[in-house]
Formats: sequence, C-alpha cells, structure tokens
Amino acid sequence: MTLASRITIDPASCHGKPCVRGVRYPVESILEWLAAGMSMDEILADYPDLEREDILASLDFAARRAHNKRIDRVAA
Repeated sequence: MTLASRITIDPASCHGKPCVRGVRYPVESILEWLAAGMSMDEILADYPDLEREDILASLDFAARRAHNKRIDRVAA
C-alpha cells in the first residue's frame, strides 16, 4: 500500500473529509495532533488502530495540497 492510497475521500464518511484508510480518522485531526506537539509514538499509543504509515501519509497529503507554484498576496 502506497502512502497516497492510505488517504480516502468518501462523501458518506466524515462529511467527505480526507481520512486515513476509511477508518474515520480525518487527516486534519492527525495534523492538529502533530501541530499540538504530540509525537508519532504518542498518537500511535492513543489510537492503536492507526499505523506509522498513516501518519506519514497524512503529512504527505498535506504537503501535496500545500504545493503551489504561486501565491498571490492581497494588499492589506
């Protein structure tokens, strides 16, 4: 299973938000846990049905979504 294939989007699950392997863990939650300072080991201990590759897939998904060729700045 590739990292990209671990992320699923299903309109019938989690309001269509990108989730990990269809197990109803939204990518945004995993990113929020990491941003709050949780380590991968802490996340895996708290959520035993997640795998290390799921966290990496969430980071990969976010990196691909953030990739822009150009960002237009709006004057303040």
